[in-house]
Formats: sequence, structure tokens, C-alpha cells
Amino acid sequence: MTVQLAGTDAGMVGDDRPWQPLGLDELPLRDSLRGMSPYGAPQLDVAVRLNTNENPHPPSIGLVDALGKAATLAATEANRYPDRDAEALRADLAYYLTPDAGFGVHAAQVWAANGSNEILQQLCQAFGGPGRVAVGFEPSYSMHRLIALATATDWAGEQRADDFTLTPEQVTAAIETHRPALVFLCSPNNPTGTALPPEVVTAACTAMAAVGSGIVVVDEAYAEFRRAGVPSALTLLPANPRLVVTRTMSKAFALAGARVGYLAAHPAVVDALQLVRLPYHLSSFTQAVARTALAHADELLGTVEAVKAQRDRIVRELPGLGLALTPSDANFVYFGRFADEQDVWRRLLDRGVLVRDVGPDGWLRVTAGLPGEIDAFLAALSQVLAGARTDESGLVTLASR
Repeated sequence: MTVQLAGTDAGMVGDDRPWQPLGLDELPLRDSLRGMSPYGAPQLDVAVRLNTNENPHPPSIGLVDALGKAATLAATEANRYPDRDAEALRADLAYYLTPDAGFGVHAAQVWAANGSNEILQQLCQAFGGPGRVAVGFEPSYSMHRLIALATATDWAGEQRADDFTLTPEQVTAAIETHRPALVFLCSPNNPTGTALPPEVVTAACTAMAAVGSGIVVVDEAYAEFRRAGVPSALTLLPANPRLVVTRTMSKAFALAGARVGYLAAHPAVVDALQLVRLPYHLSSFTQAVARTALAHADELLGTVEAVKAQRDRIVRELPGLGLALTPSDANFVYFGRFADEQDVWRRLLDRGVLVRDVGPDGWLRVTAGLPGEIDAFLAALSQVLAGARTDESGLVTLASR
């Protein structure tokens, strides 16, 4: 890989002075980062983009106005640093989490940052690092592994069962084997959409306490899309002081562009993260926008039901097309099993529909979009599957073009 400046000819800089060629392999990159690829989903200009799990519903005109006024007010003090500890925002988040937790969450138990990815990074910085191991259960959110490695934390990837479930016994065995500093659990899991039973999280906490090694992180980025009766890991916090539950405002709150993530945990965990957070890491504008969105939570979360309706529609329709899928408590559906999922991905793209190929082989993920987008997805998928063959194991092979 050779680095080239955008907008210039190779080997030149903007003022025409020669720029010496330099490859990534020639830089003193850490060995653990060599061969890795940056995280990212394809950003293609197509009619129907269902590959990044965004909430498809934009904010209302009234909310846009409120967000603009909040940003304008923050701009009047843009010469000053923001509230370093985001105390008002954390209090608002604590109030928002309380009903789901089933107990009174306090600001001291909440921490906020630039997206849940920064929260995950801070957790690895505080509790991971050289000589320490993080464990995850794959397939799952790939940034758990990438952030661990980026913070010089070793990664141990354990495999889920063939149906992508996870049992207390699997989690306990992995912890006893690796004695990790961090265990990453994802509920609902990305990319499969499956939620974890509380007993799996409890088993992880019990096993970690037994080996005395570290922190259990439950990534609940899609928590608001859970089906009725599926509990949050927040309810387990009082009995498990080394449990951390991370969330985001990118999905249910349709605030992906603002980059706001947060966690709930024991106050001591929050204290630990303040040792590694950058000074003034959350801008005044971000804090103002997030607080405004929380003040309009009822309006924003009203779109969640619409998204869940489209998710459930996909779940109902795909089996009729001869496809397998996993139960989803998220705003997306994981479906297969294809002999060549990349071929299916390309054929959908040819019809103007972009979904996500995140692995493992044979599976694709589609975001629950607007009704018209799901109409287009289902129509395109029906065309792609025309003439397909399904063998006795359920593997789907497309007809030749």
C-alpha cells in the first residue's frame, strides 16, 4: 500500500514539490497492526442502502429546529472548553436508562463519549493493554477485536454454535481457559441479531469473579429494538460490580451523525475511564445535541416501532423465499444460507440494493429500512433467487446468469 495525498498526482504535493514515495510497510507500524484492514462498510451511491444499520427515519422539522437552537446556544460559548465530565448529559442519560434498568441509575454510574466505539476503546485502554487478553464470541461486532488489537490487547476469538447461540457453559469455559482482562458479549448480537439470555451474562460475571481477572462488557447498541419480554443486561448491574453495559444514540435515537455513545457501570469503572479519556473529549455541540435528543426521546423512539415492524416483515417474508434466518432483536436481519453469498450481494447491488456481507461464509445482513426500501429489497431478492436450487442441507445455489 502506498500513501498518496488526495487531489494530487502520485509523487507530488499540492505545490508541486516532490513527495517521496512511502509504503505502509516502510513505516514503523506495530507488528500487531500489520496486515489489518480499517473498519468500514461500502459507501456506494445506490437507490436502497441497507448495509449500515442506521435508523432510516430523519428527525422531524420541529426536532431539527430544536437541535439547531441547541447548537446555536452552544456556539455562544465556543471559545470555552466544554464540560469535561459531561455531567448534565450523564444525568440525562441516567434518567433515560432507569426504566430499563429497573432501579434508579445515577449520573456517577454513567459515562459518555464519541460513539460507543470510543467507550469500547477507553475500556480497552483502562483494562487491557500489553500482556492482557480480551475474549469475544464470533461472529460478532468486528470492532471489539480491532479496538482490542489497536490498544495492544491480545484477542482470543471463540466461536459460537452453528446456530450462533451462546451458552453459559461456553462462556465459562472460555474465561477459565484465557483468564481475560475483558470479555465482550453483544446483545443483540451484530451481525446475527440474537439477544443473550440473562443467565449467559450472569455466568460470565461469575466466572470472571472466580478467576479474578477482569471486566464483562455487554454491548447493547441495538437494545431499544428488542422484542417484548427480552430483558436488558442493565438489570444485572447491582449484583455484578464488574459488569459494564454499553449503548449508543446512533441507532434508536437516529443520531448516528452526532457520535454519542455511553455506558452504565459501577462508579469505580467510570472513575477508571476518566484516567484514560482525552481532555474535553466530548464537544459542547455534541453534548447540547445529545441532551436535546434525550428531551425529545418519546418522539425519536416512536420510530423504533416502525423499524421493528419492517424487521418483523423481513423475518416473515424470507422463509417463504427458501432462506434461513436468525431470530432478530435488532434493527436488521441475518439471512442465508448461500453457497456464494458474494454472488447474491453483487446481484442485489446490480438491482440497486446494498446489503452487508460481514461473514461468515453463506450469510448476509440487511437493515430494516423504510417500507419502500424493504419493498425494493424483497423484490430484488425474489428476482435474484429465481431458479435457485436448495440442497438437502438447506444451502441455496443461484441459477447461472
